[in-house]
Amino acid sequence: QVQLVESGGGLVQAGGSLRLSCAASGSILSINTMGWFRQVPGKQRELVAGITSVGRTNYADSVKGRFTIARENAKNTMYLQMNSLKPEDTAVYYCYAYNMGDYWGQGTQVTVSS
Repeated sequence: QVQLVESGGGLVQAGGSLRLSCAASGSILSINTMGWFRQVPGKQRELVAGITSVGRTNYADSVKGRFTIARENAKNTMYLQMNSLKPEDTAVYYCYAYNMGDYWGQGTQVTVSS
């Protein structure tokens, strides 16, 4: 069992930055795949960025060059640094981990005003 808790969401103006954190209940050393998804009402949840245990990353085209995903295994925490935010980045952001099953956090709201 893995419990994930996100933090760091909030309201920011366009062009601003936020850093999301995802704290896991236990060690994430054995978790190969972690990532961030986002969802807006009426739309499917979409992948924002993913990271493997060896640090391989992938990003949605819409966030490449603006967002950076990272994980700090010693602190059992994953991050999403979001720069140059746009109103279309407004969504609920979810932390995800795969460890012999899918695990999700409760979500954190990110709102970008124009």
